[in-house]
Amino acid sequence: MEFTNRAGFAVVSAVIEAVCANRDYLSRVDAAVGDGDHGINMSKGFTIAGEELSKQPDADMSAGFLAISTVLVGKIGGSMGPLYGSFFRGLAMASKNEPVIGAAVMGNMLRKAYDRIAVLTDAAVGDKTLIDVLDPAVQAYEEAAAGGGDLEACLGRMLEAARNGLEATKEMAAKLGRGSRLGDRAIGHQDAGATSCYIILEALAEASLRLAKTG
Repeated sequence: MEFTNRAGFAVVSAVIEAVCANRDYLSRVDAAVGDGDHGINMSKGFTIAGEELSKQPDADMSAGFLAISTVLVGKIGGSMGPLYGSFFRGLAMASKNEPVIGAAVMGNMLRKAYDRIAVLTDAAVGDKTLIDVLDPAVQAYEEAAAGGGDLEACLGRMLEAARNGLEATKEMAAKLGRGSRLGDRAIGHQDAGATSCYIILEALAEASLRLAKTG
């Protein structure tokens, strides 16, 4: 199963739409342990990126992810701008010279995206951050790929691990960021960054599979 980088621009559009559609939900999740502006900031960045990309009718998937990265780094404050900016730059850099996106290329994209985020944060699994979703998701993808799984199998395993990681954040005390001020009082609430990470991975996976199955 595979799809072309050019057709993959639909994956970029799906991610942008998913983040913007969940604006209010992300802010509600964030309000429980943070400032309540995560959805506002994320939606702002992805909306601007969508507007920029509307002026680039020939953009492929890699160019689309790079545009998102540029906007998030340059126009979104706080920690999420640089973190997600690095994530999307990783996706772009790992795919820019790949005309066709299959299981191996997608795995390289996810690993590069994760590695770029890891350089910027000390967060580890268990700290109630987006790493609690991203780390097990990428590991599950790579394990499925090592076992010979195709794109559908690898993305399916990835999403299952991501969902479990998101659910696990509900039982964690916040150790980093503003939520750390609440300590154990954050238990019972899922993390906003982990939530947006899951939404992004879900949109990426579902759009990729749609293309792979129809292409």
